[in-house]
Amino acid sequence: MKTKKQKIHIVTLGCAKNTVDSEVLEGQLRGNHFEITNEPASADIAVINTCGFIGDAKKQSIDTILEAVELKKKKKLDKVFVMGCLSERYHAELAKEIPEVDQFFGSNELSNILNALGAEFKRELLGERALSTPEYSAYLKISEGCDNPCSFCAIPIMRGVHRSRPVGEVMSEVMRLTAKGVKELIVIGQDTTYYGLDIYGERSLASLLTSLSSVRELEWIRLMYAYPAKFPLEVLPVMADHANICRYLDMPIQHCSDHVLKSMRRGVTKRTLESLIETIRLAVPGIGLRTTLITGYPNETERDVEELAAFLKAVRFERLGIFTYSQEDDTGAFGLGDPIPETEKERRKTYLMDVQREISLDTNQARIGSVVRTLVVREEEGAVVGRTEWDAPEIDNEIYITPPEGRHLTPGEFVNVTVTDAVEYDLYGDVVS
Repeated sequence: MKTKKQKIHIVTLGCAKNTVDSEVLEGQLRGNHFEITNEPASADIAVINTCGFIGDAKKQSIDTILEAVELKKKKKLDKVFVMGCLSERYHAELAKEIPEVDQFFGSNELSNILNALGAEFKRELLGERALSTPEYSAYLKISEGCDNPCSFCAIPIMRGVHRSRPVGEVMSEVMRLTAKGVKELIVIGQDTTYYGLDIYGERSLASLLTSLSSVRELEWIRLMYAYPAKFPLEVLPVMADHANICRYLDMPIQHCSDHVLKSMRRGVTKRTLESLIETIRLAVPGIGLRTTLITGYPNETERDVEELAAFLKAVRFERLGIFTYSQEDDTGAFGLGDPIPETEKERRKTYLMDVQREISLDTNQARIGSVVRTLVVREEEGAVVGRTEWDAPEIDNEIYITPPEGRHLTPGEFVNVTVTDAVEYDLYGDVVS
């Protein structure tokens, strides 16, 4: 007699790359006829996919593990498994401090996790995922790991060296995704611009984007996590020449001060960043640039912060995110200490975001009167909400849409919208009838 398979609840923390890993795990489990539940109270086993990128993320991961352990103590869960970046990095320490966890797994142990759950790794399911994103939008992870030597970053410790996925494997997954109804593809990796160098001997992101653009079901292809050093300029004409590649680029620069960049081991200078940004804007007219900054790095001075504010005013990124520095074990910058108080880091972050707020307001108001192609994403308290090609999900702006009288807009639908108003981080508009 067959034993009943236990219900599994998967918790995903951290970045989009973790989201993909959890989707792959769920796809394999469903292929093994396991039942997945979104309700921890109805689960037998909890699998927690952790993040270990910065201090706040580590705390959230640990708190989530402890919550699951409490459920286990109360006999509401049979087992707790932990996977992902935090588990990869602090396996021994976590096992000692939280012995109630049944097993810990690293970032690249899919087969081992499946075996522990009583499932079999099915090679025929490679590329198969149980999407946790809306059915019209999906992340596409084209590589794993990172070879860059950034002093503040522990990703190579947690994810290993850069490993590109072969084009054929990537395209096979894309076919599966479009068969599910995916229209927007968000291309991710620890460093997407490094793609292909390890397996093809050259940076091959441009040719991969060309192949992706040929898939007629894909209406938007969005590029994230582009590293600025040795940026492959051949990507730019591909972006400019293909209508279904969004005029959008996420390129984290982290800072602009030369002595901070040097200590960060970023491989660029302020001048090369300025030149690259100018080249990108000339090659892809109308592009929206998103970047990420770190403030409070150990050798950052008040003068560096003012230089960064002036840089933002000059370059005028359309989208911006800022992290405060988190001192991480075994990274190159660990020996510099963490001399800047957290309150001062937050003050600097707030100051820079205030600078960006004005830039964002100006950028948005300049769109008033224009017609923008918009992806409908949800209804919210009677309003219809969408995103433009310049906006990635969850991190960027949204547009609140007024549909024509009697017309119902559904998530996943593309419409043309006339922008009628704008605030710092949102647009408002009417559907063009």
